[in-house]
Amino acid sequence: MSPEEKAATTFNATFVRPAKFYLIEFSSIPHGTFYCVFLFFVYIMTVFGNGLLLSVIYLVRTLHTPKYMIVFNLALTDLCGSTALIPKLLDTFLFDRRYVVYEACLSYMFFVLFYTGMQSWVLAIMSYDRFIAICFPLKYHSIVTTPAIVAMLLSVWVFIFSLAAFSVWLIDRLSFCGSLVINSFFCDHGPVHRLACNDTTLNRIVGYVSFIIVPCLPLVLIALTYVCISIALSRTASRKERVKALKTCTSHLILVAIFVLPILGTKIATAASSINHIGRIVNTSLTYTVPALLNPIIYSLKTEDVLKSIKKLCKINRISKTTLSQKVNSLSLL
Repeated sequence: MSPEEKAATTFNATFVRPAKFYLIEFSSIPHGTFYCVFLFFVYIMTVFGNGLLLSVIYLVRTLHTPKYMIVFNLALTDLCGSTALIPKLLDTFLFDRRYVVYEACLSYMFFVLFYTGMQSWVLAIMSYDRFIAICFPLKYHSIVTTPAIVAMLLSVWVFIFSLAAFSVWLIDRLSFCGSLVINSFFCDHGPVHRLACNDTTLNRIVGYVSFIIVPCLPLVLIALTYVCISIALSRTASRKERVKALKTCTSHLILVAIFVLPILGTKIATAASSINHIGRIVNTSLTYTVPALLNPIIYSLKTEDVLKSIKKLCKINRISKTTLSQKVNSLSLL
């Protein structure tokens, strides 16, 4: 073996891992401080809204159903996904800490990929719930059971976890011997693997596969379920029944629209034309953060069961406070 071949073999067998990566410069964003305040407000409201929804579903026994088990998972992934993304984004904006330690960068990437994938597939499971409820109403409670939904959700958690972990593991196998500036506001899979100085073919393939699995495949499944729902409703004699059935789907359709369509739009726009980094930062950050803010609001305002449960909890809270104050007053009189 020639000296050049030995050197190449040694290089391929040794991973060159940097101490840290650097995110792109944020100072050029117009009114960056106001944008930070907006993101901070989005995060606080996301934590409050999803935390409230999680608490209501957990505390009210009537919501311990397969349908709200799915809603609980969506709220949980929204909350965790925003927590994985926004605090670091604010830290980068406000304090100009553009560096990200190598290990932290990979962890950052994993959690964003994982929770984004979970959000997409939980929406697909929601569409399955609506499909069974409308197309097979008499068999709904025998098909959509707690064990069945637990099995579906657990399968999705394991599958998306494995996909995200595999994507990050492939990044960890790369060598970075050139630029360490990531052309994104977070440790995104594509911009990171493009910095590598060895073969990234497998990374690109996994990136394309991940894009098909999240969000394209869930969107296709959701579309198919609603085609079946439309066919089933077209055969319904009563117009009143059609309207009633469609009302049960509006919340889910809005959730799908605000989550999937911006992601697809951003991907297509990036692939079709060159977007300057400021536009990409703002557009992508809103795509990843705003849906998590709107999801609990939509479900709280448009779902009668949740509204009733919130009112019920408030009433119980008022009664308990009144009872406690009466006890305190009676004790003070003794």
